[in-house]
Amino acid sequence: MQSNELSNIGLLKEIAEFLNEETEMEQMLQGALRKLLEGTIFETGWIFFIDKKGRQELIVHENLPNALEENDCRHLQKGGCWCVSRFRNGELKKASNIIECKRIENARRAENEDNAGITHHATVPLQSGHERFGLLNVATPNTIRFSEGELALLESVAFQIGSAVKRILLTKQEQQVALVQERNRLARDLHDSVNQLLFSVTLTARGGMEMKEQPEIRNTFKEIQYLTQEALTEMRALIWQLRPKGLESGIMEGLKGYGEMLGLGIQVNVKGVINLPASMEETLFRIAQEALNNVRKHAGVLNAELYLTVTSTDILLVIKDEGRGFQLDDSKKLPSMGLQSMKDRVNSVGGTIDWVSGLNKGTEILVRLPY
Repeated sequence: MQSNELSNIGLLKEIAEFLNEETEMEQMLQGALRKLLEGTIFETGWIFFIDKKGRQELIVHENLPNALEENDCRHLQKGGCWCVSRFRNGELKKASNIIECKRIENARRAENEDNAGITHHATVPLQSGHERFGLLNVATPNTIRFSEGELALLESVAFQIGSAVKRILLTKQEQQVALVQERNRLARDLHDSVNQLLFSVTLTARGGMEMKEQPEIRNTFKEIQYLTQEALTEMRALIWQLRPKGLESGIMEGLKGYGEMLGLGIQVNVKGVINLPASMEETLFRIAQEALNNVRKHAGVLNAELYLTVTSTDILLVIKDEGRGFQLDDSKKLPSMGLQSMKDRVNSVGGTIDWVSGLNKGTEILVRLPY
């Protein structure tokens, strides 16, 4: 066996061991790409993930020339190219030499930067079985074509990476299932223990108020009844958040039910076909829940409007009330934990959130999520 083949086997073994140990997607891809470049003639590389709608996302890159790295790799982030087009069309099956790269040429022209001799790259799909995730691209200065052996090595590494990507995705799915199961268990426990206890205290306070004639004692029992009723409503809202009801009939029906549980009248307006991934549906549900909680606690009204618009690229959710509103100072923190929670959820999926409000002018929350 030739020394080059032994070297390749050693590299594949090293990359396989690394992939097997990593549990975080980005760290895994970055490390595997770095090891590939260190052990081969390839000197620079980048990885795209491409979703089912054909939208690409630059996940990691290593040792890019200035022309590609400038402005947050904007020429890799946007625009078209041969490799992505072939991937979208299902025509890219194995490692291939790229005759020319539109992205590299556009970057060199636009930025007037040195491309370090990088003009062409090789590309290979990342997949596991019939499931495809994206592309691994590599390049070497002053090289317009790689040998069959180099492409074969690239395919082997891509196969390893694709299998590791699938493993991490499956692990995350299992974690989500476990999380849902734990939420359901906690919701049942709260319903069977604390919820029932609060209900009993409410009945006891009502009975005490009716039995006693002294105004002071009656008022004390009345206050206890009021506080326990508020605590009971809060507990039911918490149980709803842990185990949402009504989602099987659609997210808007589920939110209408949640609003009714809070004592709110909800007007729903929907545009577009709602057929959302479960993770996106839950994100929207949680954001709207927080907004409705704020209406009940702070707005001073018992009605709210929900608008949901779904397009081919975005989801727009608007929650509106005609309540007392608030004055938001950009130099200060958000006025409630609920607003901060919504902002964090939106940011976690790459969306945007804005508020339009004023004292005694109501509040309008606008959420836009990529779809």
